Amino acid sequence: MMRDLTSEEARLRLQQFGYNELGGSGPKNIWRIALEVIREPMFLLLIACGTLYMLLGDYREGVVLVSSIFIIIGITFAQYRKTERSLEALRSLATPRALVIRDGAQIRIAGRDVVPGDILVVHEGDRIAADATIVECTHLSIDESLLTGESMPVMKGTGESHSSIFSGTLAVQGSALAVVTETGMNTRFGKIGHSLQSIEESETRLQKEMKVFIRNLSIIGIFLSIMVVVAFYVSRGNLLESLLTGLAASMAILPEEFPVVLTIFLALGAWRLSKKNVLTRKSSAIETLGSATVLCSDKTGTITQNKMMVASIGLNGSMIEKNQFDASSDAFQQLIAAGCMASASNTTDPMEKAIFALHADMAYEQSALEFEREYTLSKGLLMMTRAYRSNSHTQYYLTAKGAPEAVLTLCNCSDEERNTQLSLVQTMAAHGYRVIAVAEAQHSGDSWPETQHGFRYKLVGLLGFEDPIRPEVPQAVAECKTAGIKVCMITGDYPVTALAIADKIGLDHRNQVMTGDDLMRLQPTELSKRIKETCVFARVLPEQKLFIVNTLKASGEIVAMTGDGVNDAPALKAANIGVAMGAKGTDVAREASSLVLLDDNFASIVAAIRSGRRIFDNLQKAMSYILALHIPIIALTLIPAFFGGLPILLFPIHIVFMELIIDPVCSIAFESEQEESGIMLRPPRAADKQFFGRRKILLALSKGILLLASVLIVFALSIHEGHTDGEVRAIAFSTLIIGNIFLILTDLSRTRSFVSVFSEPSKVTLVIIAVALTLLLATLLIPALNFIFNFEYPGLSHFLPAFTAAGVMLAVLEVTKLRRRNEV
Repeated sequence: MMRDLTSEEARLRLQQFGYNELGGSGPKNIWRIALEVIREPMFLLLIACGTLYMLLGDYREGVVLVSSIFIIIGITFAQYRKTERSLEALRSLATPRALVIRDGAQIRIAGRDVVPGDILVVHEGDRIAADATIVECTHLSIDESLLTGESMPVMKGTGESHSSIFSGTLAVQGSALAVVTETGMNTRFGKIGHSLQSIEESETRLQKEMKVFIRNLSIIGIFLSIMVVVAFYVSRGNLLESLLTGLAASMAILPEEFPVVLTIFLALGAWRLSKKNVLTRKSSAIETLGSATVLCSDKTGTITQNKMMVASIGLNGSMIEKNQFDASSDAFQQLIAAGCMASASNTTDPMEKAIFALHADMAYEQSALEFEREYTLSKGLLMMTRAYRSNSHTQYYLTAKGAPEAVLTLCNCSDEERNTQLSLVQTMAAHGYRVIAVAEAQHSGDSWPETQHGFRYKLVGLLGFEDPIRPEVPQAVAECKTAGIKVCMITGDYPVTALAIADKIGLDHRNQVMTGDDLMRLQPTELSKRIKETCVFARVLPEQKLFIVNTLKASGEIVAMTGDGVNDAPALKAANIGVAMGAKGTDVAREASSLVLLDDNFASIVAAIRSGRRIFDNLQKAMSYILALHIPIIALTLIPAFFGGLPILLFPIHIVFMELIIDPVCSIAFESEQEESGIMLRPPRAADKQFFGRRKILLALSKGILLLASVLIVFALSIHEGHTDGEVRAIAFSTLIIGNIFLILTDLSRTRSFVSVFSEPSKVTLVIIAVALTLLLATLLIPALNFIFNFEYPGLSHFLPAFTAAGVMLAVLEVTKLRRRNEV
């Protein structure tokens, strides 16, 4: 009788397919996003300022300030929706179906409805729906790469050590009856899911630093704002205006643009990565990419193609690699033809499919002989024979393939020849190949022996198979090496195979390999040291992959982990950056990852790391620019509070305009800036290096002071010329905006001059400068905006000092940049 899923099983399945709660899926409710946004200090200040303006009867400015909140809510919600829609395209809600025996009848049901005690009927090509124990078996082979990472099928039987089959694996050959033992959370598949739930994701370094930096500035802002309120009230005696000035000072000091600009950078970074076939599931991974120091990669399906290929053959005692195959050789043709005839034509076995693929590539003709019978693989004899009727009804041609030791035992050859062939097998195995032997025999008459021992075979040759590496991997590994990134290969395969693959992709392993047994045996101190020194890990279990990742993280490494199978999911989630394969990867691996490679291209990882470094560099330049711009904004807010005779230069509306419109728009210029030269020739950012280091903060502050000096000079000059308060405000604000534009031009690159901006193919910066100047002119010339911003138009000639002062600032900063570049 069928049963309903338990709540725990249902939760696991929902999580597997991307649902966070049993109540449903989909994006966050917009009201929840709105609440998250308005809890930020900047938006609380906006609400407070808007309320005070309305209390003063200035509904115009109050409405403008409050309306700006909805702009930010809209940006946040739109980005969240975009990410969720991209992820939905990768989710598969299909569940495997299972054939079971209930009440003596075979019925096909959904995999989720299988219960312990059911009898599973397994056929070639079936996806196993639950963990089960085999009770009857006919030559069953199971592809367990989803769980173990090994690309070769595993033979199963009724013996104690080979009778277990697991949920999510694939039957590639044979058939079986099996009693279901575990379902849901209790399967091997489910236990991996359970380990995912127990893994807590850590914040990135930038997130941690940003929190501390904003907290410190907030404390300073509160202190200064209180002083401003007191000073303004003492000098002018108006409490409400004092509170407004204090709130304006708080808005000027708080770096509220930082989260806005960070959101814009990560959103555009995710969009740019999608153009390189990399889907960003967690935008925080983008800034971490550029800091990655270790790239841990699963072998099967990530470094390799997860398919078998005939890579070498053994003929006449010699190994011949694929690039030396001679399609015209009679011996070669006979070997490939015999291998095909020894294989089932409708096979799902990866090695048999590889033989047929090679036969098709060589354009050989198919055998016209009629299939007669087959001797199948067994535990006692690891070989199989297929018999074909020749033109004479009593003459038969037999072809056999299987383990070299088994085939050679039944071949009519001398001890010397047998030893020569076994030595060749060892040579081929040392290259990482899976080796089988192919033989042929003749039979006459209608009487057939019961076993294959009744035939006298003649060896045709050896076939060596490999799971070929992806062609782009060696170059990608070389790029990682020049960028100071250590590449580690973690696999469930044998050490000899792992080392052979490591040689082919260019890993500097120095013949050192750690196995899963080593991880269990070594003491913690020695283990940590060995893991840091090793780049090849073999015979590793899923939980040990997770241990390797956590050990590397504990030693201060920034770990990127790639994988595609269920067995990779815990390590993907625990890594600083989890990278899953999108095309061949499992749903579980994709859901556990931060990034998804849509084309399963290993080289895309390196391209993503390059992009991550560029994004990090440009984000750092943008944040330094914003910090520099805060200096004149803060000073121009504070000065009128302490000097009662001066006009108020910046009202809250000006600060909002600068910090929520001009700043973010101008920051896009930094986001679109090309990468600095030699970006992949430098080592990753040190683990203890701060995003806001003391030197960077001092440099930003000095730029801000220089910009402030330019504004103050023009401000003093305009007062000296006798302009009205509205005209003085307009001239000073224009100087600030123009200086801001010139600051962007010099800060875009640490190595190139500002002139290069005008010669670059991308004209984004020029467009943004034009937008900023247009917005400035709009506030000065459009009467409605003129009224909102409390400006009076002073005449075009009075803006010449603003351009002059900003030009002097630009020249000073360019000369300073040139000197720093020459010193390096």
